Amino acid sequence: MAEESPVSNKLKRFLVNLSVPVIAIILALIIGAIILLTTGVNPLKAYGALLRGAFGSPIYFQRTLEKTTPLIFSGLAVAFAFKAGLFNIGAQGQLLLGAIISAFLGFSIKGLPPALHVFIALAGGGLAGAMYGFIPGALRSFTGAHEVITTIMLNYVAINITDYLSDGPWKDPAPSNIVARTQLIEESARIPFIGPVPVGFIVAILISVLIWFVINRTNLGFEIRTVGLNSHAARYAGMKSKLIMVLAMVISGFLAGIGGAVETQGIVYRFQPGFNTGLGFDGITVALLGRTNPLGVIPAALLLGAMKGGANVMQFDARVAKEIIDVIQALILFFVTADMIIRWMIKARRGVEDEVTLTTSWGQK
Repeated sequence: MAEESPVSNKLKRFLVNLSVPVIAIILALIIGAIILLTTGVNPLKAYGALLRGAFGSPIYFQRTLEKTTPLIFSGLAVAFAFKAGLFNIGAQGQLLLGAIISAFLGFSIKGLPPALHVFIALAGGGLAGAMYGFIPGALRSFTGAHEVITTIMLNYVAINITDYLSDGPWKDPAPSNIVARTQLIEESARIPFIGPVPVGFIVAILISVLIWFVINRTNLGFEIRTVGLNSHAARYAGMKSKLIMVLAMVISGFLAGIGGAVETQGIVYRFQPGFNTGLGFDGITVALLGRTNPLGVIPAALLLGAMKGGANVMQFDARVAKEIIDVIQALILFFVTADMIIRWMIKARRGVEDEVTLTTSWGQK
């Protein structure tokens, strides 16, 4: 029997990798339809309303892209850490710090040209996330503390820090304000739109391409992938695996911080606790649905953004509880992470698929 060509193998691998998230989405929608039927709702009407709410008008389309943009960044953050064999559950905390630092730089600095002010606030949010990502990266590399535990704990620290700042020294001083939130950022710090398309969305696409290039076409990306596959072998080959892990978490934190800054500067125009809830955790869904591929993150984030953007129309037009969207999203995550079921269904050979490594062994240094 003739051996398959490398091109044929690559095509087969691509089709298998593509089939897993596609089937996961289909299964989630089918189960969601069953749930809708049990509540007396027509699934076709409900899903039609969801699509209409996501893409039915320029305003709806703009809202979908607004929801998608921070999801791309949080998905990139989680996916990048995955490549180094690290599970960055702390993207939520890094995103929150990026969001509030961006807000502070947005309202406290005045008189700057718009392009410069937008850049400073974005960079500040990214650096805040990077510094917060450095902590679990360093702890993992030099003490063996697992990043899953440290990032979960650091999420709570970030939540309390941002709650304190938004209800304390950085609280909106307007006499009419009675809630915890910062004041509005300056107009010069706000991310503009090109028609219904946020400039932040375009930036997210460009950064996704850049991250793909770094991971797949540079020495740094090769070292990160090697450390993720086997840090002992990487160390034996002369790679500084500990520093690479730290760097991977710093870059991951930077991406999450940018996601928070984009949410502040392009959508909310201030920081307010609760507005960013779940974006970092949704990044896990986006990264897994995109098969940890930086380019795959884009359609995965767009799917979740469309679900979030169209949820209100689905709720009012089809009388569907908004929580159904969360159920469908959870089902997608379940089927993607439990993709052994899907592989069995499509009878895919394990030898032609890239496995998604979530993390290396516990306590590994």
